[in-house]
Amino acid sequence: MLTKSKIMEAIENFPEEISIDDIIDKLILIEKTEKGIRQSENEAIISDAELEKEMEKWFK
Repeated sequence: MLTKSKIMEAIENFPEEISIDDIIDKLILIEKTEKGIRQSENEAIISDAELEKEMEKWFK
C-alpha cells in the first residue's frame, strides 16, 4: 500500500502535462515495486529453480 507522502512525492516528479492513464500506470508501478521490495526484505521470495518448476505447471 502506498502512503500519501509517497504518492505526493511521485506527483511532484510527474511532467507538467500527463494523462490520467499515465498517472495510474506510474502509481501502479510504484506500488508493485514497493511490494516487491517488502517481499524481498521479508524473504518472501522463491528461487529461480522454484520459479521454473511453477512455470512448467502453467504451460502444460
